Amino acid sequence: MISHRDNNTQRIAALDERAEALKLKRGMGIADARAMHPSIDVVEADAEADRRLLEGLADWCDRYTPLVAIDAEDGLFLDVTGCTHLFGGERAMQDEILTRFFQQGFDVRAGLASTPGAAWAAARFHGDRIVAGGEEEALLAPLPLSALRIAPETRAGLESVGLRTAGAVMAAPRAPLARRFGASLLLRLDQALGRLDEAVSPRLPVAPLSVERHLAEPVVLTDEIERLVSRLAVALKSDLERRGEGARTLALLLFRVDGAVSRIAVGTSRPMREPRLIQRLFHERLTALEQSIDAGFGFDLVRLSVLSVAAFDMLQGDLTGEADDDDADIALFADRVRARLGEAAVLKPVVVESHLPERAVKTVPFAEAPQRRAPAAGRAALPRTAPPMTIYPPERPVRLFRSPEPIEVPATEIPEGPPMNFRWRRALYRVARAEGPERIAAEWWRQLPGEEEAPTRDYYHIEDSEGRRYWLYRQGLYSTAPQAAPPRWFMHGVFA
Repeated sequence: MISHRDNNTQRIAALDERAEALKLKRGMGIADARAMHPSIDVVEADAEADRRLLEGLADWCDRYTPLVAIDAEDGLFLDVTGCTHLFGGERAMQDEILTRFFQQGFDVRAGLASTPGAAWAAARFHGDRIVAGGEEEALLAPLPLSALRIAPETRAGLESVGLRTAGAVMAAPRAPLARRFGASLLLRLDQALGRLDEAVSPRLPVAPLSVERHLAEPVVLTDEIERLVSRLAVALKSDLERRGEGARTLALLLFRVDGAVSRIAVGTSRPMREPRLIQRLFHERLTALEQSIDAGFGFDLVRLSVLSVAAFDMLQGDLTGEADDDDADIALFADRVRARLGEAAVLKPVVVESHLPERAVKTVPFAEAPQRRAPAAGRAALPRTAPPMTIYPPERPVRLFRSPEPIEVPATEIPEGPPMNFRWRRALYRVARAEGPERIAAEWWRQLPGEEEAPTRDYYHIEDSEGRRYWLYRQGLYSTAPQAAPPRWFMHGVFA
């Protein structure tokens, strides 16, 4: 027997058949139950564990429909519209679900109807019933008010005026009911009877494309799973070609015979629909997860889904049939590494609109970086009206420090000139040559109200007496004011 705390009182939350045979009921106080039967075994409820179990069962029910929603703490909604014929009809599908749950050790009840409200009532109060369209009112009429899924205070108010069944509520005038008990009562009633639509919100997004394979003999080995992935990818390719799209995110769902479900997702930096390339990505991912995937007694259903898509741009091939795409191999290599080691394994520098060196470039995951696009074929070049002009950007060091490091500059030739020597990391360096300055002002447009303006930087290319080259800057300007702080010097990078 499972107990939970309700208003500072321990009450029965769930009980097995033996406890029911002892005339115990849900909601009864634990003290009263122990007074009747002192030897009963009571276990405290674990809401988090129950939630994880319910989510696991919802994952397993994806084998019947992708539209699976969690109902409160102990129920599931399955929108099986258009899916029942795949399992031999409504009765065959419901019998299979109940049988599989029973084989896994669960005592479940199921109801099937044209509305979620009627299906909920059929499952909770009949246990195993299929309600035909138009029979919702006959189903609900003899049931108690709780079959309407209304709030406890509304139910208590209805009972206080003598309305104790759903049929009594349906027979009563609607206007007085709405005035006294609110519109939610009539909303639940109309939803259950099919007068108003009630959508089932799936807990997971529905994949735009999916292919699956039901297996007579469960598979266990990774090689067998990879072969199935290759076959399913071939089936996906034709659908993607028809839509003119490529996959950006794919998920492999492995349904184990005992109810567990493994979800394995891979992402691509470019739209992809070639089965050979998809198989390579899942090979890397399965290899990385080989120790964490428990096949148990095997997987009897394998599904490959496309979670997100993008337009697939065709490239013009040459006379040999090869497309001129120099970045394709790099993208595939990055995708395989990310599939094996994770999204953060491959990063790409991206230029940012900022003239401050530490802000000019940032690293982002490879798949999120903007892709370089080749110029459109057949586009004529614009005629030049002036001779070409070459612009050489300022030279930047090979290694730029994440944060500039302070250095000591004892003297300079002139106040605004480069240092004669400097001390960095406890070592003294003598300057042989210097070039600069390159002045970089603060980004005043990013300055917050009330914030002090960042000081100006003067950058110098410095070469010491041993030929090593550095990139350092002076922060701030010299001032003749008596209390003005002297400029500070920083090392920002080194050249090769």
